[in-house]
Amino acid sequence: MKAQPSLLYAAWTQGLDLWLAVPGSVLMRPAVNEPLYFDTGSDEKRNPHYGRILTLEANRRIEFTWVTAATEGVETVVAAEFLKQPRGIRLRLRHSGFPTAAIRDLHQQVWPEKLERLDEVTSIPV
Repeated sequence: MKAQPSLLYAAWTQGLDLWLAVPGSVLMRPAVNEPLYFDTGSDEKRNPHYGRILTLEANRRIEFTWVTAATEGVETVVAAEFLKQPRGIRLRLRHSGFPTAAIRDLHQQVWPEKLERLDEVTSIPV
């Protein structure tokens, strides 16, 4: 990632609708044990996502539960860590707890595109 950890952290805690969610769909207060809601997809076909914030370490890590129809209603866990490297920031993403390998593989295919969008959005010069 090109952006600083503080900007990446803000994108996960205050700006999900800039890179992951349908704009205006995010209901989230960045605090541990708070619920979160957002939609992915488009205005024509929305995919609701529900969860609860598990961990917040400012500018370092966020972890939350993730439940959707695509997980067959099973609560999975998303953890994102922002690690300083000599040439930028390494974002380590772990999405775990899938009920089947097929569901895991589906999410594994989608995340790189979403993280690429995150990198684009957060590296735009101001």
